Amino acid sequence: MFGRAPKKSDNTKYYEVLGVPNSANQDELKKAYRKAAIKNHPDKGGDPEKFKELAQAYEVLSDPEKREIYDKYGEDALKEGMGGGSGGGSGFHSPFDIFEQFFGGSTFGGGSFGGGSSRGRRQKQGEDVVHSLKVSLEDVYNGTSKKLSLSRSALCQKCKGKGSKSGASGRCYGCQGTGMRTVTRQIGLGMIQQMQHVCPECRGSGEVISDKDKCPQCKGNKVVQEKKVLEVHVEKGMQHGQRIVFQGEADEAPDTVTGDIIFVVQLKEHPKFRRKDDDLYIDHTLCLTEALCGFQFVLTHLDGRQLLIKSNPGEVVKPGQYKAIDDEGMPHHGRPFMKGRLYVQFNVEFPDTGVFSPDQCRALEKILPPRPSNHISNMEPDECEETTMYDVNIEEEMRRQRQQRQQEAYDEDEDAGPRVQCAQQ
Repeated sequence: MFGRAPKKSDNTKYYEVLGVPNSANQDELKKAYRKAAIKNHPDKGGDPEKFKELAQAYEVLSDPEKREIYDKYGEDALKEGMGGGSGGGSGFHSPFDIFEQFFGGSTFGGGSFGGGSSRGRRQKQGEDVVHSLKVSLEDVYNGTSKKLSLSRSALCQKCKGKGSKSGASGRCYGCQGTGMRTVTRQIGLGMIQQMQHVCPECRGSGEVISDKDKCPQCKGNKVVQEKKVLEVHVEKGMQHGQRIVFQGEADEAPDTVTGDIIFVVQLKEHPKFRRKDDDLYIDHTLCLTEALCGFQFVLTHLDGRQLLIKSNPGEVVKPGQYKAIDDEGMPHHGRPFMKGRLYVQFNVEFPDTGVFSPDQCRALEKILPPRPSNHISNMEPDECEETTMYDVNIEEEMRRQRQQRQQEAYDEDEDAGPRVQCAQQ
């Protein structure tokens, strides 16, 4: 078939250039090339030689016949003319030609790929699909994976996204292949209004397919609905609002660069812990005895560990006081071996009125610090005017006072009304 048996040669270089294993399928090759080509495009300051290598590697590996020859005999066999070299008229193309074929001549950096060539159809950018991903604080503390089933449009495999059995389509006469129709109407004397809308005959594609030639699987729509299961990895320490992106997994459409599926992390409220950046906060209430004489309690952490939290001997805890524990906060995203702090805010619950008898109060006074000596002025207590205090809910009291002031202002307006009316007469 080839005239002479070629020598064995290196057949791994192209795979290494694209960064894929030699078992990669066409989808994996396409994704790897798209990502690397955009990164190394000369219009974006990339390396022209690297860009050329990428295009050459993708041209060979994306062609099943050339790939088979390359896998068996290496790069030298292709250069000698096997599989369509220069003598066959189908050898290596310009890297910009390959890029334009792959991306359909999409604009990039203000120009078009391939130096403005008009070959091929322009591809538009597909829309991204955004989903909310509700996760618990335990999920982002420990890390987790969630399998989600989604429905999306995919190019019909039977007709390869052509919509027809023959692979051919005709230009829509309703819109002359533009996909849009222009409607003109007169809105006044000498005034005309033009409006554009999607062509109803071709639904904006600019093409029509005869009923007899329509693909039996997609019915000429070029796409079918498919179920896709994505495994979403929630990494340790992820923040509320952080995005998890699946590139090129959104709805497919002909002549369109497939958009991304994006999951936005939505952190649910936790009944015990509060998160602020990489720190955690909890509230804990102590009784008066614990605040004065010491305490200890067990806290169940987000990973199920039991933490013993206790005070130091002789330590007194004040209401509203904070204490911190290092390395018990949230893991740092990207560096999960590092963690923030855990802050504990203490509330002190005082006993109700009437709990202590007079004898107990006197016994407590002997233990507690003495009263301040200047709590009474130079006057004798019986010379002062005595007052009476009572409990009050300050919020309710302020609300009552506001209502009272509003009522008084309303009453004043009612009283002033007739006097103003008489002055006008």
